[in-house]
Amino acid sequence: MSLTTLATILVMAVVTYLTRVGGFLLLRNRKLNPRAAATLSVAPGCVLISVIAPHFATKNPADLAALGLTLVAATRLPILPTVIIAVVSAAALRTAFGN
Repeated sequence: MSLTTLATILVMAVVTYLTRVGGFLLLRNRKLNPRAAATLSVAPGCVLISVIAPHFATKNPADLAALGLTLVAATRLPILPTVIIAVVSAAALRTAFGN
């Protein structure tokens, strides 16, 4: 792994963490109305969809199979197990298909 790749991953992790902490700090003393609470509760799902949506355009069978497994998991499980299933199935299927 190159130094640029490692630095990119670390910066993305820090920005993600700061986004989560920043939202908590900004909203800690506020009472959200039901509409705002509902919007914030679906935001993680929207992020997951934006990450996996480009795989709909692929012709790679491993990615399509992992996408199918992720979609099934997303209909039955919370977001954390769904993300874990997505990552593990994508890695395993890419290895199995030799991609």
